[in-house]
Amino acid sequence: MKKYLNISLIYAIAAMVGGVFYREFTKYNDFTGVTALGKVHAHLFLLGMLMFLIVALFAAHNHLTKFKTFRAFLWTYNIGVPVTAIMLLVRGVVQVAGLSLSPGVSAAISGIAGIGHILVGTGIILLLVTLKKAAKNGESAY
Repeated sequence: MKKYLNISLIYAIAAMVGGVFYREFTKYNDFTGVTALGKVHAHLFLLGMLMFLIVALFAAHNHLTKFKTFRAFLWTYNIGVPVTAIMLLVRGVVQVAGLSLSPGVSAAISGIAGIGHILVGTGIILLLVTLKKAAKNGESAY
């Protein structure tokens, strides 16, 4: 459980850093429009911090680490969330700085962000499969 609380804390700190960066970078550049930078903060808080608080609660009552699907969830999800957040950051910096990108580079940013979202979705499915297995096998700690 402590491991998942630590992961949650790391995501919370990253979310706060992302929020401060968004505020300061847009203010420094006198940018007032909508940008992907504003989404970094929410993605890291919800997909990172909140998810691992929930995982910690489940881990406190179930032996989730016994399942291969749970280990796959940890890897897949913890790769997907940062990839998604980083690509939102890249897209947002490009928007705020007013850079013009070639269609190929723009598509690459979107594609990598899409891969991050796919990994996050796959991770969520793996977690749900793990929880279903734990419930079926009666793998409760109590």
